[in-house]
Amino acid sequence: MNALATGTADAIKIRSLVKRFGAFTAVKDVNISVPAGSFLVLVGPSGCGKSTLLRMLAGLESPSEGEIAFVGQTVSSGAGGVIADAGKRNAGLVFQSYALWPHMTVAGNIAWPLKVARWPRDKREQRVREVLSLLGIDTLAERYPAEISGGQQQRVAIARTIAPQPSILLFDEPLSNLDAKLRIEMRSELMRIHRATGATSVYVTHDQVEAMTMATHVAVLNNGRVEQFGKPIDLLRNPQTTFVATFLGTPPANLIPVHRAGDGLVFGDMVLAPASVAAGRDDAQLLFRAEDVSVGAVAGAPSLMARFAEAAPIAGRTMVTAMVGDLRVTAMADSYFTATPGEPIPLSFIRTPDAVFAATGERIQQ
Repeated sequence: MNALATGTADAIKIRSLVKRFGAFTAVKDVNISVPAGSFLVLVGPSGCGKSTLLRMLAGLESPSEGEIAFVGQTVSSGAGGVIADAGKRNAGLVFQSYALWPHMTVAGNIAWPLKVARWPRDKREQRVREVLSLLGIDTLAERYPAEISGGQQQRVAIARTIAPQPSILLFDEPLSNLDAKLRIEMRSELMRIHRATGATSVYVTHDQVEAMTMATHVAVLNNGRVEQFGKPIDLLRNPQTTFVATFLGTPPANLIPVHRAGDGLVFGDMVLAPASVAAGRDDAQLLFRAEDVSVGAVAGAPSLMARFAEAAPIAGRTMVTAMVGDLRVTAMADSYFTATPGEPIPLSFIRTPDAVFAATGERIQQ
């Protein structure tokens, strides 16, 4: 392998990474540095390139351009192809499908990569016991995959991956086959395992709740590009594009298209902000969090009428979705609220916009 002199404590460094499949570019100029011990989540809609990026990290795909380095050593290069194959990267990959050997017991599945790596038998057996205990599946050691539940099979798949003590763990939507309750439980388990192993983890999901719950760092992908990379709270508080602003966060934020009218930015005939916040632009988009919009008329606040669509109780309040023409607006109501679909309801903008974006989607810094 060729040394990549980073001079940093980055466990993973991705430089100008591109992946093409014929005329289609799946990953476009990705640059990410992941500190050692981080839990990086790659999040985005289906087809955004996140699984392709993970497969390049795992050595299952070669980059068309750019480089990937693990702990200062180049493992993939668009110029030189795959420098280190998948088995020589000190990285473990957990697939969406559990991919367990059906003819091997749970203990046998976990021991197999250690046997391939020529661990001595006594150390192999000791490590299997350690991992079984860490995952809480000691009692399943002699069972076969067909004899255990989906959640237990996922634990076995994770145990098999961490058994060789890789420095980097890669997860490709590992919880997508589990029911909602088990997904929540396994999120906590994965975070515990991450802390216990100390490995740098990269986790792919389309579920932004998983991303914001588990990550120390998040990369939001869209159409093959990283829209924004950083710590979860920074992406929530300071989204740099309209895609990030509306993709992350629960309840979803509102983007209200406005245009300049005199000294104000207006939606319909309602002034929502002074024109100065748009830095001289005639058109802009204003970001209002759901908590910035109230159901009902509020004295002194800009208000409009909308058509009720749905309501969802959340922590003693109600998240209300309503339509203003073709625009969906999410607001919060105190206590429980309901109405008939299509019924007119007033919405009031009780705070100034949380952020301002150009019509083309990039944030206007103020």
